[in-house]
Amino acid sequence: MMRDEPASTLLRSQQGPRIWLGQSAGAAAPPGGRALREASNRGGKIVRRPVHGVLLLDKPLGLSSNQALQKAKWLLRADKAGHTGTLDPLATGVLPLCFGAATKFSQIQLDADKTYEAVLLLGLKTTTGDAEGDVIETRPVPDITPELLEKLTAQFTGPIAQIPPMYSALKKDGKALYEYARKGEEVEREARNIVIYQINMAVTQDLRAPAAIKIIVKCSKGTYIRTLGEDIGEAIGCGAHLGLLRRIETGGFSSDQCISLSELEALDEAGRDARLLPPQCLVASYPSVTLDADNAGRFLSGLRRRGTPGQWGKDAALVQVFGSDPIAFLGSAHITADELIPQRLLSPIEVQDMLQRASH
Repeated sequence: MMRDEPASTLLRSQQGPRIWLGQSAGAAAPPGGRALREASNRGGKIVRRPVHGVLLLDKPLGLSSNQALQKAKWLLRADKAGHTGTLDPLATGVLPLCFGAATKFSQIQLDADKTYEAVLLLGLKTTTGDAEGDVIETRPVPDITPELLEKLTAQFTGPIAQIPPMYSALKKDGKALYEYARKGEEVEREARNIVIYQINMAVTQDLRAPAAIKIIVKCSKGTYIRTLGEDIGEAIGCGAHLGLLRRIETGGFSSDQCISLSELEALDEAGRDARLLPPQCLVASYPSVTLDADNAGRFLSGLRRRGTPGQWGKDAALVQVFGSDPIAFLGSAHITADELIPQRLLSPIEVQDMLQRASH
């Protein structure tokens, strides 16, 4: 295949529609839910397939992000998948899962701002900073007045230096911090600069503690809400730990767009596929450039495209790029001095897969 062939030629030259192994062309798709479980119980092998898109999962309590990812990957029979930022087993909420071509753009979500809802249990400190740990200290709780909450809101809004908790996945000398913590060891950690864009606080009720505060926090990437909760407890003078943590928004995706694992499992395969957003949803907030067939083919081969002044728009650190014949998402690029420079590209086979899915 010539590198300078146009996108339409590149796409037409790919193999025809893939079919489920063991079925002839035009046969029904493999069943979902119960049949998958029965096949697994019988020792049958689940046949993986190319899946491209983003699933907005409402991660359940008690599962790690990776456990939730593996469950969704199994239900979709996907051959490639990754998540976009770790949520602790204690935490629930928005966890975008990337499949196939979408994994190439997952870093954008990793870097995105996030919004959390949490409940701080006052007067009790734990080994982990959350309800999964053992209580190591109890202290009396002062009156939580509106004036105190207003003072705390001002104190914890803006740029903050945070020391990561020992119970975290950050690595020190090749080992995760939680591995040291589980052995009772504490190692030195460097403070990290994060930003709390907005924090709302209100007194709430929780039977697990003498007093509790509900907080809603919009923050930059890398923020540890457990550490924030402990720091607020120390500022009050009574200590605190997290009793609840829920991510309600990340990078423009909100919890009301998400599906639970149980809801996903109840769907057939077509229903599960219908829950996938296209990979370009990860770059939808950025400017877009549409290329004709000739330029699209060269761009998809990784070649820079020189344009006339303003042809691609203004200089930009990231743009989403589409082909016009056929209409297809090709990847991301940046624009410098009227030159469109590829960054992350779909392969022709991935483009073909997505075009076939869109036509069904």
